[in-house]
Amino acid sequence: MTKLKDKRILLVIGGGIAAYKCLELIRLLKKAGASVSTVMTKAAQEFVTPLAVGALSHEPVFSELFDRQAEEDIGHIRLSRQTDLIVVAPATADRMARLAAGLADDLAGAVLLASDKPVLLAPAMNPRMWAHPATRRNVAQLHSDGYGFMGPEAGEMAERDESGEGRMSEPQAIFAEIVRRLGSDVDTSAALRPLSGRRVLVTSGPTHEPIDPVRYLANRSSGRQGHAIAAAFARAGAHVTLVSGPVTIPAPEGVDLVAVETAREMLAAVEAALPVDIAVLAAAVADWRTAEEAERKLKKTQTGAPALTLVENPDILATLSRHEMRPRLVVGFAAETNDVVAHARAKLQRKGCDFILANDVSPATGIMGGTENAVQLIGPASHEEWPRMSKEAVAERLVAQLGSELATKM
Repeated sequence: MTKLKDKRILLVIGGGIAAYKCLELIRLLKKAGASVSTVMTKAAQEFVTPLAVGALSHEPVFSELFDRQAEEDIGHIRLSRQTDLIVVAPATADRMARLAAGLADDLAGAVLLASDKPVLLAPAMNPRMWAHPATRRNVAQLHSDGYGFMGPEAGEMAERDESGEGRMSEPQAIFAEIVRRLGSDVDTSAALRPLSGRRVLVTSGPTHEPIDPVRYLANRSSGRQGHAIAAAFARAGAHVTLVSGPVTIPAPEGVDLVAVETAREMLAAVEAALPVDIAVLAAAVADWRTAEEAERKLKKTQTGAPALTLVENPDILATLSRHEMRPRLVVGFAAETNDVVAHARAKLQRKGCDFILANDVSPATGIMGGTENAVQLIGPASHEEWPRMSKEAVAERLVAQLGSELATKM
C-alpha cells in the first residue's frame, strides 16, 4: 500500500475550473497517509466548496488573510513552515503572475512568499493564456526562482471547441510527482500504475566507439533523461528494460538494466528486448565509429596525427521503426544546436517513428549533462513546446502522454 506517513502537504487551490480535480488529489494523498492542509482562494470557492475540501482533508480550510482567530499565531507563517511540500493546483495565470512579482495581498500569496519549503505548481488555463508572452516570462522567472512545475497537458478545454496546451495534469500524475519529490518509499499500485502489464524499452546514455585500447569516440550525454524516463515508466507499473551506454549514474530501481558500450552492442540488446509495447530511444548513439580498431595504442609519430577512417554506425531508431516486431509506439530523440523543429520533423519522416522529442543542446542551454531540459514533442501532425523543467518532470509528462497514446492504439 502507498505510504506517505508523517508527510505534510499544503495544497493551495486556485480559482479555475480544474479546481475540482483537487478533491481527487486530496483523496489520494489521504489514502497514502499524508496530512493535507488547504488554502482556498476566493475564486477557488466559486468552483468547489470549502465544505467538500474540508470533508476530504479532515482539517480546517483556510481562506482569509485577515482571519483574527487564525492569525493570532501569525497563521500564514505557520502554514508556510509546517509542511513538507506546497502544491498550487490549479496554478492560474493570475496566481503565477502574482507569485513571479512577489505579491502577497491574499492568504495564498502571503503563504507562498513566507515559505522556505519546496513549491510545486500545476498550471491550468486557456491555451492562449499559457502561450501569451507575459505568461512565458512569468514561467521562466518562476523556474529561475526554483519553483517546480507539473504540466500543463495538451487536450480539450472547458471552453466549447477549445483545445491545446493548458489542461491541469491529472490528480494521479500530480500525486506521483509529489511522491517523487518527497522521496518516500512508495509502491504506486492499482490505479496509480496505469501501465501495469505493459513492456517498455528505454535506451539511455552515450555509446563509446573504440579507436584503440585506450581511446574512443563519444559525446557528452549523461544519461539523466533516459534514466529518468525508465524510472517513470517503472513507477507507472511497466516492465522496463533499460539499455544503457557507459554512465556514472545508478540504474533506477525496478528496471532490468542491460549495460553496453558500442552502438552495435546497443542495437543487439534492443532487438533482444523485443517485443515491447513502447520504445523510447533516448540514448545519444555515436553516428560513426572507426573502420578498424587498433590492437595497440596509437603512438605519436614525426609525421603527425594518424588518419582515422570513419564508417556509419547502425541506425537503431530507423531499424526499430521498421522492425518486424515494431513496438506500437516508437519515440526518438533529436539533440540539435540549430533549427531544432525543422531538423526534428525531417528526422521523424526519415526514421519512421511515431514521435520525436527534440531539444536544443547548444552549450549556452546547459541541457547536455545538466539536470533540466526544454523539449518539443513532435508528431506527424502535432507539435508541443514544453516549458523548461527538471528531467524527472519531463519523464513523468512523457510517460503520461505515451500511456494515453497507447490506450488509443489498443
